Amino acid sequence: MKELSRRNALKNIVAGTAAIGVSATMPAFALEEYKSTMLKGNVNHSVCRWCFGSVDLDTLCIEAKKIGITAIDLVGPGDWATLKKHGLDSSLCNGAEISIDNGWNEPKYHAELIKRYSEMIPKVAEAGYKQLICFSGTRRGKDNETGWNNCVEGLKQILPIAEKHKVVLVMELLNSKVNHKDYQCDNTPWGVELCKRLGSENFKLLYDIYHMQIDEGNVISTIRSSHQYISHYHTAGVPGRNELDENQELYYPAIIKAIVATGFKGYLAQEFIPKNADKFKSLNDAVKICDV
Repeated sequence: MKELSRRNALKNIVAGTAAIGVSATMPAFALEEYKSTMLKGNVNHSVCRWCFGSVDLDTLCIEAKKIGITAIDLVGPGDWATLKKHGLDSSLCNGAEISIDNGWNEPKYHAELIKRYSEMIPKVAEAGYKQLICFSGTRRGKDNETGWNNCVEGLKQILPIAEKHKVVLVMELLNSKVNHKDYQCDNTPWGVELCKRLGSENFKLLYDIYHMQIDEGNVISTIRSSHQYISHYHTAGVPGRNELDENQELYYPAIIKAIVATGFKGYLAQEFIPKNADKFKSLNDAVKICDV
């Protein structure tokens, strides 16, 4: 399968509509033995929709449930009915953001973002979901202080809505070395400082293990010291963003044990791009690796 771009994928499924390259005749790669998988119950497992964009959402839901996954990540309102049909949660909603590049650190986007998030937050709550993703945007020459001030100015205008509806706005930490050049919220200290300035339990961080290994490393220590500001986690193999196998450098069992030890009760979502032909076997293997 041609390697997918997260940036392009989000553009296509931002409102939970058309999947990327969906083929109704594509095999599901289902293995019956998934049905007997027994998970330990310490981790709430999810999977990112965009990484499996080559299969229809119904197939992803069916196979995810066989593995023991209880939620699908990065799904917009157009697809929530499908998740509900299969009894799956939407662990991190999308659909309000403009793009990864055009985010809260740029005042010229505030009016549009405030409109989008003001409309989406109540929809997320009404559907029974808890989290909605957001992005800092790229620096475009801004220093840290300017970025923080601009984000605070914009986000403070929608936080009362999030608090009223008990929805958490979750800003993703993304690497700026490989995948998202010039992205401002590219390290945990930057994100933590923004959390402190906003001072709301309805604003947290998405700690993407893949991205933060690339930009800052020291993953387990960072999780231990900053876990109170983190409400969501993503996984993928480093380098390459593929399977969590012997070809990548992170030892995920130790990382997930560290997350569990913090008392984390949220979702851990697989966000790797499967290279193997049997995509759902790769997903099953990743869940087993992370089920500590």
